[in-house]
Amino acid sequence: MPVITNIQDLKDIYRRRVPRMFYDYCESGSWTEQTFRANTSDFNEILLRQRVAIDMAGRSTASQMIGQDVAMPVALAPVGLTGMQSADGEIKAARAAEKFGVPFTLSTMSICSIEDVAENTTKPFWLQVYTLLDDDYMQRLFDRAKAAKCSAAVITVDLQMLGQRHKDIKNGLSAPPKLTPSSIANMATKARWGLEMLGTKRRSFGNIVGHVKAVKDPSDLANWTNEAFDQSLDWDRIRQFRKMWDGPLIIKGIIDPRDAVEALNVGADAIIVSNHGGRQLDGALSSIRALPQILDAVGGKIEVHLDSGIRSGQDVLKALAMGATGTYIGRAYIYGLGAMGEAGVTRALEVIHKELDVSMAFCGHRDIRGVDRDILMIPKGFSDGWQ
Repeated sequence: MPVITNIQDLKDIYRRRVPRMFYDYCESGSWTEQTFRANTSDFNEILLRQRVAIDMAGRSTASQMIGQDVAMPVALAPVGLTGMQSADGEIKAARAAEKFGVPFTLSTMSICSIEDVAENTTKPFWLQVYTLLDDDYMQRLFDRAKAAKCSAAVITVDLQMLGQRHKDIKNGLSAPPKLTPSSIANMATKARWGLEMLGTKRRSFGNIVGHVKAVKDPSDLANWTNEAFDQSLDWDRIRQFRKMWDGPLIIKGIIDPRDAVEALNVGADAIIVSNHGGRQLDGALSSIRALPQILDAVGGKIEVHLDSGIRSGQDVLKALAMGATGTYIGRAYIYGLGAMGEAGVTRALEVIHKELDVSMAFCGHRDIRGVDRDILMIPKGFSDGWQ
């Protein structure tokens, strides 16, 4: 096994082993990718305050997210097409998360179905859903999640339509993917990936094909995806979804304080400050810049989590110190999955955990639940000053 000391090491291996189509799907943003880049670079503007001669023994990163115990306040974010990054990828990632003691969030646009993941794990996971027009499908999706004992639903509210991602268009990445001579030639160079994909029966969208009346096989997917998303979505519609799901609810895709208040009012248990990894509105604020004003707006009445841009345990620490009660990694664990399968996801979690634990100690804390802004040096005007 290669020596892995940081997430970048996994990314380097991932790039070599996974077809370019799926690498670009993960490692890209919309339009100019300004927000995609800012999500990570803005973390670098926040500095940590080191303390010395403070007892560092007996440290703990254990915490809770929506009342669930977690080994560290980090969940695996929902990522579509995870099963194309590595054969049965959602199952591998869910197993790694379960063993590590952190939540796994399954995307509706996953390759492995809700039932596939449930049959191959022993603990509850979370299900992410989109805001779709088809009420019958939505209710059955929530019912399937209940039957699988999913412990939370995550409603993504920032994808009423797709932001344009240039790389995906050029690579023919769609639902289902459009194979081109170039993409086929590239896939042919990824022997390990190809052999694994040949060995699995799961190569389509397991939560959709056979579960939507208009989608009997993968060839029907394109028409369905073009028409399925609700461009007329409003908060009353989200209230309808809340009635369909009576368990813990997380709303993902909040980047404006006004929307945070709306999410609180519809009865969500937590919100995720997220700009969809920079894949929707380009030129929007990074999640970490948006976080402080959203925290102020909800005033501690709801859990506030953060997604988009986290590539290290120090990023996790900074988000928590600013006031988030939980964080999510997407690309960071996908790098590991594509590089080394389940073992790679585990290694990504180990890297994040070690960086979080050691950095917390250097900042003078032994319990992650006690970190606050005192450990940070934040530039003036970091999260305000706009007109």
